[in-house]
Amino acid sequence: MQIESLKVFCDLAETESFTKAAQINEITQSAVSQQISSLERQFKSLLIERSKKRFRLTREGQVLYEYSKQILNTYDSMSNKLQEIKDIVSGTIRVATIYSIGLHDLPPYLKKFLKAYPTVNVHVEYRRSNQVYEDVLSNVVDLGLVAYPSKDAKLEIVPLRKDMLVLICHPQHPLAKGKAIKLRELSGQKFIGFEPDIPTRRAIDKILRDQGVQVNVVMEFDNVETVKRAVEIDAGVAIVPQGTVTQEVSKNTLAAIAIEDAQFFRPLAAIYKKNKVLSPAIKQFINVLKG
Repeated sequence: MQIESLKVFCDLAETESFTKAAQINEITQSAVSQQISSLERQFKSLLIERSKKRFRLTREGQVLYEYSKQILNTYDSMSNKLQEIKDIVSGTIRVATIYSIGLHDLPPYLKKFLKAYPTVNVHVEYRRSNQVYEDVLSNVVDLGLVAYPSKDAKLEIVPLRKDMLVLICHPQHPLAKGKAIKLRELSGQKFIGFEPDIPTRRAIDKILRDQGVQVNVVMEFDNVETVKRAVEIDAGVAIVPQGTVTQEVSKNTLAAIAIEDAQFFRPLAAIYKKNKVLSPAIKQFINVLKG
């Protein structure tokens, strides 16, 4: 029995998906099935109840999972300690990020990190917010990058920085004439919003609701890039993080206007699974993100 087989089994138990377990370990689904079958033969026990309706570990499978996690954590701790002693920072970091952070906030930090640690491979995936949490909890990725982080007993949250929220509109829109606006001026305006389940949308809705402002939501999108394109064709106005529109403002395809009532900020954070053993590479990456 190899430790790799135990890792494949644990990844399968946590993701409940042969496809994801194969993806995490960079092997085929057939190889995952073969390794599970090998473990079942070795322990002379059925580890997984095979059913099309649901995935479930047997009692023996649950015991193997719990002890395998202890073995894997000890092994990872040992490997990381040896790397620290030798002052080695290498390996692969798997990151899932929401679109706005991945496209606008992450690049300069990633460039700085890779320049300092060229032997580390950082694999970045762009996901919806709820999918980032799912990928972190199921160990598909090592780190998640999100806005308005949700507290979860199974997660560690590392606060990063805060983005100021601004109003954006077409440069010829009447609201573009001023450098700042009061929120009440948005009443009745055609509004381009994020989809209702996205944390930034929920935060913006609360801001408007607290100020007693009602807007006319005409379009909803799942990422900031599409929101910006809709505003560029003058389909409505939107509230977005300031850092996501720097390029459009400089090219005069969008106007960004400060909100006069108060400064509203979007908190950003890195998340990882609680009790996860962090490699030297992941620790250094988090340090760069915090810096």
